[in-house]
Amino acid sequence: MFEKVVSLDRLEQAVSLFGSFDENVKIVERAFNVDVVTRGSEMKIIGDVEDVSKAGRAFEGLLILINKGEALTEQNVRYVISLVNEGNEDKVSDIGGDCVCITSKGKPIKPKTLGQKKYVEAIKSNTVVFGVGPAGTGKTYLAVALAVTAFRNKNVNRIILTRPAVEAGEKLGFLPGDLQSKVDPYLRPLYDALFDMLGAESFQKHQERGSIEVAPLAYMRGRTLDDSFIILDEAQNTTPEQMKMFLTRMGFNSKIVVTGDITQIDLPDGKRSGLVEVIKILKKVEDIQTITFTQKDIVRHKLVQDIVKAYEKYEEVKKRNERKG
Repeated sequence: MFEKVVSLDRLEQAVSLFGSFDENVKIVERAFNVDVVTRGSEMKIIGDVEDVSKAGRAFEGLLILINKGEALTEQNVRYVISLVNEGNEDKVSDIGGDCVCITSKGKPIKPKTLGQKKYVEAIKSNTVVFGVGPAGTGKTYLAVALAVTAFRNKNVNRIILTRPAVEAGEKLGFLPGDLQSKVDPYLRPLYDALFDMLGAESFQKHQERGSIEVAPLAYMRGRTLDDSFIILDEAQNTTPEQMKMFLTRMGFNSKIVVTGDITQIDLPDGKRSGLVEVIKILKKVEDIQTITFTQKDIVRHKLVQDIVKAYEKYEEVKKRNERKG
């Protein structure tokens, strides 16, 4: 057995690093099969040489985040562990960074993974960005945060959020009410993100003035959208024709962010996804960038990551069996 002692500069550092009831220490212990003994502002890591080395590097990475003013959560502890396992712990200092937006409750929104950071930088420096990846990677939430910041800074006059109203197993006709109330359930995640950033009252005020619009994709036809930050969510459910229609709505001084998960296409059989096609078509066009998220970028509950991983594995096996058959 091998031992390594890590001494911390200050007791406050130890409190942040260990976490409530030493929960961060327990996560590292389980991840690397080591024992960690904490005493005051000192910790002793016990285990096999390589495991102790990895656990030590994980704690060093977490200390970098603490010194940057980041609060440790289960998500970023697990993310640092994944970077150590890949041999990329030198990239820990790239996590977090500048605040993207302040929510209505005063909470700062920051990128939590390298994929999210790349995505935020792409949106800031390009006119059109495609964010593609699994659920829980913050594609829509970060795009809304950047839209609200651009709106508050008067860089744009309007925020337009849209989604194709495609049924995922349900039928629109069976939902009660007029067309708007039928499509509202599809737009709910966009409303939720805006409520979070602006507060319900402020959102309602801006919506009544027409400076914030949440509408199904069909409402975009025939319009030219100048001075706007436009987000198309769930874009995997657009047809190629709808995608072309949407992208050609862009006017002067506008920014477009298109988000989607190409593993969750709800279009009828035989219909091509506009998102899958457009990424290939616009691959080499300047001022357009595609950011691809992986399950490592999932910032929801750990189980979401496990579920996505299990589905990916299942699909791989299924494809292999189909090829054999």
